[in-house]
Amino acid sequence: MSNPTANVKLALEELRDELMATYDPSKPCVTVCAGTGCCASGALEVKAALDEEIKKQGADVHVDIKITGCRGFCEQGPLVAVLPTKIFYTKVKQSDAAQIIAKTILKGEIIDKLLYKDPVTGEKITHETDIPFYKEQHRILLHDSGSIDPTSFEDYLIVGGYKALAKALLTMQPVEIIEEVNQSGLGGRGGAGFPTGKKWQLCRQAPGTEKYVIVNADEGDPGAFQDRSLIEANPHSVLEGFIIGAFAIGANHGYVYIRHEYPLAVERIKIAINKAREHGLLGKNILGSGFDFDVTVQMGAGAFVCGEETALMASIEGFLGEPHARPPYPAQSGLWGKPTNINNVKTWATVPYIINKGAGWYSQMGTETSKGTTIFSLVGKINNTGLVEVPMGISLRDLIEKVGGGSPSEKKLKAVQTGGPSGGCIPESLWDVPVDYKSLGKLGSIMGSGGMIVMDESTCMVDIARYFLNFSRFESCGKCTACREGVTRMYETLDYITRGYGQEGDIEQLEELCKSIKAGSLCGLGQTAPNPVLTTIKYFREEYEAHIREKTCPAGVCKELITFYILPDKCTGCSLCARYCGDQAISGEKGGLYVIDPDKCQRCGVCREVCNFDAVVVR
Repeated sequence: MSNPTANVKLALEELRDELMATYDPSKPCVTVCAGTGCCASGALEVKAALDEEIKKQGADVHVDIKITGCRGFCEQGPLVAVLPTKIFYTKVKQSDAAQIIAKTILKGEIIDKLLYKDPVTGEKITHETDIPFYKEQHRILLHDSGSIDPTSFEDYLIVGGYKALAKALLTMQPVEIIEEVNQSGLGGRGGAGFPTGKKWQLCRQAPGTEKYVIVNADEGDPGAFQDRSLIEANPHSVLEGFIIGAFAIGANHGYVYIRHEYPLAVERIKIAINKAREHGLLGKNILGSGFDFDVTVQMGAGAFVCGEETALMASIEGFLGEPHARPPYPAQSGLWGKPTNINNVKTWATVPYIINKGAGWYSQMGTETSKGTTIFSLVGKINNTGLVEVPMGISLRDLIEKVGGGSPSEKKLKAVQTGGPSGGCIPESLWDVPVDYKSLGKLGSIMGSGGMIVMDESTCMVDIARYFLNFSRFESCGKCTACREGVTRMYETLDYITRGYGQEGDIEQLEELCKSIKAGSLCGLGQTAPNPVLTTIKYFREEYEAHIREKTCPAGVCKELITFYILPDKCTGCSLCARYCGDQAISGEKGGLYVIDPDKCQRCGVCREVCNFDAVVVR
């Protein structure tokens, strides 16, 4: 008697063929970005309005409409794109739905007011691919994010989904898969960049038949959202790579460890897992290969330290999420004492592309030591913020100025923080460095999981170091004295400096504390927490000295060290500053000169923000 599961691959390909036979790539399709950012801006209401207008205007025969995952250009949301023409509309409202259907879909007309306007040239751009934000990227992992419905198994099949899984399970041996990943040069995208193939090999070769694999989706860096967005946009790509890796390693069960603060990502990965089970891609005898594998979604409780793999495993086991000494490494003794392999979301999602296109194709991208592309969440004082995918080796300057569009104001860009709270602040003078693990490491920073925050001259570097130390001290699990006490002492010293109580010797004391914390901490949180302090002292020491010796904040940020003043020659007497001052610290007659009472002023900065004539300054 034939085994019914042996026909799963055939059924899968038959379904793909049926879908492709009815799929018309030339038929207009209105796509609405339904990532977290766009949903927060009203994207689902826009989708509902478009559905209603399609029926009302009788256009349902002529056009499809669907949601997609994050398109990356978050600040311009809600985003609507019309395929296959790639007409791209930004900041779309419910009230725009009728025009989009009536004009763009039924008449082929462009709605000028919805087009993206380049902040540098002023040009209005019609097509997504012509927008500099997208034009300068090399999107592989994000390639399908703007075209497929993340909740649709069928959409993933149409773009070639699960072909890599079939190839791996039915035509390759586990050692061949590992060798292919090894040859590709793929490094872990969680921050360390450790060779993925080598990591898999160590776990496969570890003694024992019971092994585990884990997707680390515990993304906690301030300003980072790339793992969340990738799962929201294309969960099947992560799942497909996960199953391939499990087969190569010899694991029969895996965990997706994901933050509970990511409800949309949790929902979509669960949908993907259920769909995969329905189609025989999880469970017993996958694709008739004899390989059994299933997945459990484990939600984290919001602890930043659980991004560290030993703390993550402790959390899954039901213990307090705190790191443990290594060795033994997880590949030797991990979850419940069994060999375990943990990789980041982006690492798993890259695997299907390597299996489909080959190690040679992947290794051509990037640098000699850092292959492929990587995803950054690019935020801060730049024109274009959002999710970007670029080749390893791109310069920081090109990433910030070409993809990010440079400064949105006349203020000069000053520094960029890479790697989240564990990273370093790199000054503008060093932005010609290539973005890869080694180059950033030499500057005192890290790649991290992909967070990147751009700062301009209005940012105080002492205050920014204090901000990240505040985050780290609260997120420390407290196990290591060096981290628990040392990071708090560093924060207190920085806080004193920003409040005007800094003393000679504070800088040297901070540097000594950094060394002690790095040497005495078990995990990456403590070992890298000093990076913001060390890099800001190294590259912006003069700001520390100004705070300590002159009791001034050059950036005009630290409240206790600044005084707001209205320039008589610039004040027009418009009274706007006085009207917005909640402390009634500004007085004057309309049409005359206004003045600020320093005793009443709380230094909130609202007066400077609302003044249209640059009359309010900080001294």
